Amino acid sequence: MEASPETKIDKSALPDGRGHFGQFGGVYVPETLVTALEHLGEQYETAKRDPDFQAELAFYLKEFAGRPTGLYYAERLSEELGGAKIYFKREDLLHTGAHKINNAIGQALLAKRMGKRRIIAETGAGQHGVATACACARLGLQCVVYMGAVDMERQKLNVFRMRLCGAEVRGVESGQKTLKDAVNEAMRDWVTNVRDTHYILGSALGSHPYPMMVRDFHKIIGEETRQQIMEKEGRLPDELVACVGGGSNAIGLFYEFLEDEAVRMVGVEAGGYGIKQGQHAARFEGGRLGVLQGSKTYILQDADGQIELTHSVSAGLDYAAIGPEHAYYRDQGRIEFSYATDEEVMKAFQLLCRTEGIVPALESSHALAYVMKRAPQMSPDQILVMNLSGRGDKDVSQVAKLLGEDV
Repeated sequence: MEASPETKIDKSALPDGRGHFGQFGGVYVPETLVTALEHLGEQYETAKRDPDFQAELAFYLKEFAGRPTGLYYAERLSEELGGAKIYFKREDLLHTGAHKINNAIGQALLAKRMGKRRIIAETGAGQHGVATACACARLGLQCVVYMGAVDMERQKLNVFRMRLCGAEVRGVESGQKTLKDAVNEAMRDWVTNVRDTHYILGSALGSHPYPMMVRDFHKIIGEETRQQIMEKEGRLPDELVACVGGGSNAIGLFYEFLEDEAVRMVGVEAGGYGIKQGQHAARFEGGRLGVLQGSKTYILQDADGQIELTHSVSAGLDYAAIGPEHAYYRDQGRIEFSYATDEEVMKAFQLLCRTEGIVPALESSHALAYVMKRAPQMSPDQILVMNLSGRGDKDVSQVAKLLGEDV
């Protein structure tokens, strides 16, 4: 079946030369950062065409991160739910426990190439912070990670892991004390220390070239998935599913399949306590077009442009804006978006543990909650691939607390 005209995508044309995906994206930063972003873009374009840089990146992704990751047939879960045949892309098996290491290695190598020895990063759930700390330790770079005080409390294990790897973790006490506020502090640091510091942004957010660059470092997820599903099933999947905070793991899976019109794609946002103001982080459920932290996209904000409070059981999805490339594909009708509530996420988390012996990250469990509803609606000859973007070691104590257990 042919897609309607608005869904036909030429991904090679995105973003344009000014970093826009249609009306989304762009560069909205203080003047002091414009030159740094332009230089970063130029350096990245050169590195992208440099066989030596690409070979070094491939080496670290294989030998340090553990690529390629497997495409796993979840047989017992498929039987439990009925309907579609469910596969997981096992990014949870990567070093540091999530897909974040792909981008952390890529940007750390780029920073070293540019002669910048000091690295800053922001983190919510802590996985990007851990990945950045590990990459910096391996490459001999100084590392400072900003993290909201609320997130530090619910992700104590990851805070300790970062410090073990030599990173300085700076708690952020402003605002809601979560990911948005950590990004603010990281950007303030970068403005002050731009000459010798590179900011390893952790998701497909922010000003150009970050959304493009993060996407490119993660697109290996989808490239491997295409090859693996062809080997296992001899055809492409019917549907792809991934959780969406900023959107790095999702665009990493989706990008390779954007021009395959028969492949449906669904991103799953954080529904929190339900779609009520201040109680969720589903940007396409009440979000408005605006500018936040360098990029034009959909944002949870009030009529006066004030950023609304957000909530999610998962620290990694608790963010008021979504990556501009996702906003563009959603408006084009190419990627659909759903959401999962905290209650649904907790049920999904426990189901996967019980049926497959896999402990998923709470972020990934949002995608799984959607799969639990969607798979039974599909036929047994259909294939659904979900990006299992991270493992849940970091979340076990939080889940135990929510379930009334003492660990």
